[in-house]
Amino acid sequence: MDSKVPQIVTLGCRLNAYESEAMREMADAAGVSDAVIVNTCAVTTEAVRKSQKEIRRLRRDNPSARVIVTGCAAQTEPERFAAMDEVDLVLGNTEKMAPDTWFNLTPDTERVQVDDIMSVRETAGHLIDGFGRHRAYVQVQNGCDHRCTFCIIPFGRGNSRSVPAGAVVDQIKRLVDRGFNEVVLTGVDLTSWGADLPGTPQLGDLVRRILRLVPDLPRLRISSIDSIEVDPALMEAIATEPRLMPHLHLSLQAGDDMILKRMKRRHLRDDAIRFCEEARTLRPDLTFGADIIAGFPTETDAMFENSLRLVEDCHLTWLHVFPYSPRPGTPAARMPQLSGMVIKARAAKLRALGDTAVQTHLSQAVGKTHEVLTEGPHVGRTEQFAEVQFTKPQPEGAIIKTFVTGHTGGHLLA
Repeated sequence: MDSKVPQIVTLGCRLNAYESEAMREMADAAGVSDAVIVNTCAVTTEAVRKSQKEIRRLRRDNPSARVIVTGCAAQTEPERFAAMDEVDLVLGNTEKMAPDTWFNLTPDTERVQVDDIMSVRETAGHLIDGFGRHRAYVQVQNGCDHRCTFCIIPFGRGNSRSVPAGAVVDQIKRLVDRGFNEVVLTGVDLTSWGADLPGTPQLGDLVRRILRLVPDLPRLRISSIDSIEVDPALMEAIATEPRLMPHLHLSLQAGDDMILKRMKRRHLRDDAIRFCEEARTLRPDLTFGADIIAGFPTETDAMFENSLRLVEDCHLTWLHVFPYSPRPGTPAARMPQLSGMVIKARAAKLRALGDTAVQTHLSQAVGKTHEVLTEGPHVGRTEQFAEVQFTKPQPEGAIIKTFVTGHTGGHLLA
């Protein structure tokens, strides 16, 4: 490792990746050197174990560096990481985003700096200039006010907080001026954006404002949303705004009403199906991704079959399948658990069904023309986020009209 440049290792979600980039800028500005920063994930017990394993590896590879651990796992279980001999400093999610934290690092810095995340009332949004040279991510919201029984994330991220629309628009203008052709709005509970702002605007209002005030932005994309919270303005944008990409990732989690109630979700099976039908009627080229948990406590074979059928009923394409694992501190961890073998088998079935859905989607794209955002000389993404591989090198970050000739191995050929 170059001792002059902090090494940052990111585990978990896209928001963590965004915040890692912000930490990189702050650490560089503060002159932090000979340091390894681990941005952890707490979404499952396995994610926490993976974080610890990565920390031990990084210490072996960087024996003289200062190992700094932050992120959701550090926020929810600071004592676990403070007890590791490999760790020099533990920072909470609020502390990692404060420039003063990085400017005030000394050998005498307090070893554990993790405040009460629930007391945080603002998400000021450290402005960064995007990732790479093709797609930029803009954090517009943080935290979550809901308490799903399987989820520890609200205790890692705090209550829902929104970045004001004006600040979001200003940042996107900066990104467009720097040459980015696609911006992705991201957050922990994106559809709760605006509830804490004056006038309680909604996500659809933000989307329409961005597209109106940044006319030079070619493509706007939305990350994971809760379909039951989608507002009329967002539905109107889906129907009328061609620059809003036809790809929505939905936080569905299950397809059985009893399991959804035990998860303390805010929608039922028919709500999800109704949303997908309405959205696709408004935008026929729309594709859906979804998060689905396999093997939630008390899930019977019949309940799991309802989740399998949801893939077809909602016409889902991109599945993120999570084998359930009990997370200490959550109500679901105290419910009757399924065996590991059953959970693993159900996750495999869901993934196989997801693979079939992807192949169907790719087959339907063959012989058509797509506007592809290039991510490298030989790879890009369609409007619906399908990966495309080019036979000839292309300039990175460009939007290219492409004729799809075939597909193989989970991606299109053009």
